[in-house]
Amino acid sequence: MIALEKRPQPSQVWSVATPVIAVLATMVFGGILFAVLGKNPVEAIRTIFWEPLFGEHSFYYRPQLLVKGAPLVLIAIGLSLGFRAGIWNIGAEGQYIMGAIVGAGVGLAFYPMEAWFIFPLMVIAGALGGWVWAMIPAVLKVRFGTNEILVSLMLVYVAEQLLASMSLGLLKNPEGYGFPGSRNLQQYPSAHNADLIEGSGMHWGVVAAMIAVIFAYVLLNRHMRGFHIRLAGEAPRAARFAGVSPPRLILFCMGLSGALAGLAGLFEVSGPSGQISIDFNVGYGFTAIIVAFLGRLHPFGILLAGLLMALTYIGGDIAQSQMGLPAAAIQVFQGMLLFFLLAFDLLTNYRIRIGKAGVA
Repeated sequence: MIALEKRPQPSQVWSVATPVIAVLATMVFGGILFAVLGKNPVEAIRTIFWEPLFGEHSFYYRPQLLVKGAPLVLIAIGLSLGFRAGIWNIGAEGQYIMGAIVGAGVGLAFYPMEAWFIFPLMVIAGALGGWVWAMIPAVLKVRFGTNEILVSLMLVYVAEQLLASMSLGLLKNPEGYGFPGSRNLQQYPSAHNADLIEGSGMHWGVVAAMIAVIFAYVLLNRHMRGFHIRLAGEAPRAARFAGVSPPRLILFCMGLSGALAGLAGLFEVSGPSGQISIDFNVGYGFTAIIVAFLGRLHPFGILLAGLLMALTYIGGDIAQSQMGLPAAAIQVFQGMLLFFLLAFDLLTNYRIRIGKAGVA
C-alpha cells in the first residue's frame, strides 16, 4: 500500500530540490510530447534551452532575456507577496493590460509635445491603472467577503474587452489608415522606453524589476509589514493574535501587486511592444504565477525563475521557426513546468510510505 504521511516539518531538501526536479521532468515529458508530434525531442530541447544562450545568433537573443524576463519578474514579485499571505490575486493579466492602457493614454494625450516629464507621468499612470484594477477585488473581498480569485480572474476578460475597445476607438491612431491600434510610442521619443545602453535590452522596466526584487527582499526580512505577510500565510490564527489586520493586509498586497503589474504593462507598451493593440497582452500575467512558484516565492528565486521562463519564450519562438513546432506545444511545455512543480512540491510537506495493506 502506498500512502502519504505528513512530515512534522517541511523538508528543506525537497524545498530546494523541487524546482530542479520539476525542470528536469518538464524536459523529459516535453521531449515525449515533441516526439509524438514527429519532432526530434533532443533537438527540440536543445533548441529551447541552448540556442538563445550559445547558438549562432545568441548575440541577438541574449538581450531578449532581459526584455522578456523583466515583466515576468516584476509581476511575479507582486503576486508572491500576496501568495505568501494567503491572498490569491490571479488577475495580474488584467492589471497588466490596464497599466498599459492608462500609461499609454497619458503619453498619447501629450502627443506630439516633447518634454522630459511625459515618461515619468506615464510610469505613475501605469502603476495607478494596475493598482485601481487590483483594488476592485480587494475592496469587494474586504467589504463583502467575495472570492478574490474569481473576481480578479473575471476582471481579466473585462480588461481585454477594454483593450480591444481602446485599440478600435479612443486610442486608435488617426493616421493608421483604419487599422486598429494606437500610435507607435517607439516613434515618440518623450514616451519611448528605449534601451539605456543601445542593444543591451536594459530599459527602465529591467531596472524596475531589479529594484522590485531588492525591495521585496528587504520588506520580507527587515520590515514589520513583511513579518505580518509571512505570519498571515504560515499561521493565520497567530497573526490575528499578533494584531495583524486582514483587511489592511489584503488591500496592501493586492494594491502592490496590481501596481507592479501595471508598471510591467506600461514598460512593455512604451518599449518592446510599442503600441496598444488588440493582441497586446501575451499572457505575462498568467505566466508570472508559474514564475512566482518556481522561484519558491523568494525574491531572488523569482529573478532566476523569470530568466528561465524568458528562456523558454525565446527558445520556443526559435523552435517554432526552425523546427515547425506549433505554438500550442510550446505553451503546453511551459504549463508542464507548473504542473510538475506543484506535483513534486507535495513531497515538501509529505513523505511516501510503502507497506502492506491491513487485513480487515
